[in-house]
Amino acid sequence: MAALKIKKGATSHSAYNLRPNFSDVVEKHTLAVLVENEPGALARVIGLFSGRGYNIDSLTVAEVDHTGHLSRITIVTSGTPQVIEQIKAQVGRIVPVHEVHDLTVEGPSVERELAIFKVVGKGDLRVEALRLADIFRANVVDSTLESFVFEITGAPDKIDAFAELMRPLGLADVARTGVAALARGV
Repeated sequence: MAALKIKKGATSHSAYNLRPNFSDVVEKHTLAVLVENEPGALARVIGLFSGRGYNIDSLTVAEVDHTGHLSRITIVTSGTPQVIEQIKAQVGRIVPVHEVHDLTVEGPSVERELAIFKVVGKGDLRVEALRLADIFRANVVDSTLESFVFEITGAPDKIDAFAELMRPLGLADVARTGVAALARGV
């Protein structure tokens, strides 16, 4: 009896998809998690990430409904599509969690971040720092004879670009709030 010569993978003649349907491409996703505003809620959500070895790139938390005692946790994380799906499913099963939304997948969203930069320099470096701050619409919130503190809001890419331009001009310190995000439209 001759061996069957079947090629691995799906064909137009096969009822089975034998090709793996997972990707090893790492993607960045923004998750919006609505939770009960109670002690330990944030710790449970974040504990899931650390316990499973998932990384958090950005994290913001604030109460969004005082009467309903609800808080919104905005998490930016990276992983393969399978890991992201696993994260959403596991976070959704935690007791104080009401909703989990993947803003990256659900459609267009608006992401903003606030950052404060301290730039130390004299002479032409100060002039150049002020010129760039004006271009990026950054506000001077503190000034001494040797330094400036700039406040800037915008998309994370804008914040990153501003930081890279300030680095050679004497960037001494940075504080970032993390991403706040909402879905666009209705």
